[in-house]
Amino acid sequence: MMAITPEYLCVKNLLPHSVAVDTGPGWGKYYIGPIQFLVCFGAVIACTLLAGQSMKAIYLLANPGGTIKLYVFVAIFGVFMMILAQLPSFHSLRHVNLISLLLCLAYSFCAVAGSIYLGNSDKALPKDYSVTGDAQNRVFGVFNAIAIIATTFGNGIIPEIQATVAAPVTGKMFRGLCLCYAVVVTTFFSVAISGYWAVGNQAQGTLLSNFMVDGAAVIPEWLLLITQLFTLLQLSAVGVVYLQPTNEVLEGLCSDAKQGQYAARNVAPRLASRTAAVALATTVAAMVPFFGDMNSLIGAFGFLPLDFAVPAVFYNATFKPSKKGVVFWLNTAIAVVFSALAVIASVAAVRQIALDAKTYKLFANV
Repeated sequence: MMAITPEYLCVKNLLPHSVAVDTGPGWGKYYIGPIQFLVCFGAVIACTLLAGQSMKAIYLLANPGGTIKLYVFVAIFGVFMMILAQLPSFHSLRHVNLISLLLCLAYSFCAVAGSIYLGNSDKALPKDYSVTGDAQNRVFGVFNAIAIIATTFGNGIIPEIQATVAAPVTGKMFRGLCLCYAVVVTTFFSVAISGYWAVGNQAQGTLLSNFMVDGAAVIPEWLLLITQLFTLLQLSAVGVVYLQPTNEVLEGLCSDAKQGQYAARNVAPRLASRTAAVALATTVAAMVPFFGDMNSLIGAFGFLPLDFAVPAVFYNATFKPSKKGVVFWLNTAIAVVFSALAVIASVAAVRQIALDAKTYKLFANV
């Protein structure tokens, strides 16, 4: 079921995201900040790859049997992202975030409708719900799935570990989290359950890939086209939001705070740094088109420790509960368990990447 989740980071981009949480110069600068930075940039890579896949699907609908490769569409989307990336600040993206929420709901419901249609169609493959693979692959698959779940559900928790945030911001953040998880749960489970029911264990890396077989649509073309368009627009919004931490870091190194935002001294390095960042993300996405593997690696390396282990450690370090009490040892147990889980899931993700590397070549047309 993990292979057919909604196409990445549904509405988590609605929440405020900092490059490093306010936990002091040591933790924030050398541990939390770098992990959050890598997670956000990994999201940009994944969005670019998925957008390229959506563009290719739209191309094949219009031109069945077309020969243009996936990496061409990834590059085209990368150019589009370079333009969007020039939005000057995170605040300027607030309207983009609202549109992103609506698009997330729209393409998820379209995906559910497509799954229901396919599941009742004579074009559907024979359904097999058994778990495939030997015992070793199943075990590693479980940890990969846990990492993907962490990616899907985890990002909304990250702002909560900013322990020094004062009310009324905390109240607004809590309401934001409630909205976030209401939408995430709705979209995640509706797509996962309907998709698994429709295709069983033959599910591909993204659900929409199951709606085309040998380049031909197995659901109504208009429904698939609308779903792919919604997905493409959503990924554009998500990608530009998650690029902002990279932008902040690069501009902190290159810009002059004494001059205006639109001064030539700041505009030129901003244009160059943002273009270079998008170019790097686009190149990686085109070279290694393994979305599921990226998803699990990001979850294992980033979200599992940030969402579960780190908050427990921070609570003990900040509030110093008694070592004789339940709270201290419960937090300690959570930190230890999820740290170990993050290590094992990271190994499973790297292993899966190594296995897929034997199947796919660089710039593969998947």
